[in-house]
Amino acid sequence: MPREVDRPRSLHRTDWMALLSGLLFVVLGILVLTGELNDSVTLGALVVVGLGFAGVVAIIARVVRGK
Repeated sequence: MPREVDRPRSLHRTDWMALLSGLLFVVLGILVLTGELNDSVTLGALVVVGLGFAGVVAIIARVVRGK
């Protein structure tokens, strides 16, 4: 399949919701595995607050981006 050389290379925009959600689950997983976080109510609250924060950041990024 021939490449189109005339078209400039486009960059991917950062998906802030996915990036921050992944980071949240990695950090929470590390905290649970190390035993630093062993209360399920606190874990649930951190998940809700973290995903809410990631959603707000994603909305702000989309507004600033203009799309």
